[in-house]
Amino acid sequence: HVTGSAWLVDQSGSRVLLTHHRKLKKWLQLGGHSDGDNDPLAVAQREAEEESGLSVRPVAQTILDVDIHAIPPRGRDPEHVHYDLRFALEVVGSDRFRVSDESLDLEWIDIDDIKRLTIEESVLRLARKFGRLNLLP
Repeated sequence: HVTGSAWLVDQSGSRVLLTHHRKLKKWLQLGGHSDGDNDPLAVAQREAEEESGLSVRPVAQTILDVDIHAIPPRGRDPEHVHYDLRFALEVVGSDRFRVSDESLDLEWIDIDDIKRLTIEESVLRLARKFGRLNLLP
C-alpha cells in the first residue's frame, strides 16, 4: 500500500504533532493510505487535516523521507507492506487540534525532546532530516 505521511510542525518549526496511533499503539507521524490518489503530498495534507482538525500547508514540495515497513495482520487484513512517502508540513493559523477516531491522543512535542514519546527509528530519522534541512525560519 502507498501511504502519505505528514511531519507536521508548528509555525516556529520547533514542535511536531505526533499521534498515538489507535491500531499500532505507537507514537507516530500523521498519515494514511492513498486510496487511489496519485498525489502523495495531497494525501499527506488531507490525512493531517482529517486526523488533527488543523489547517496545514507544505513546507516544501519535495519528499522528506521514504519508509518501507510491514504492517502486522489485524482482523481480516493480512500482513502487508506500506510504502510511506513523507512530507514536511506546517500548521496554518491555530495549533489547537482535535483527536480523531484514528488516534488515542495527539501531542505537540519539542522536536529536541521527541524521545520522550517515541524511540521509533523511522520517526527519529524524520526529526534528523527535518533539522538538517532548515526549512523554516
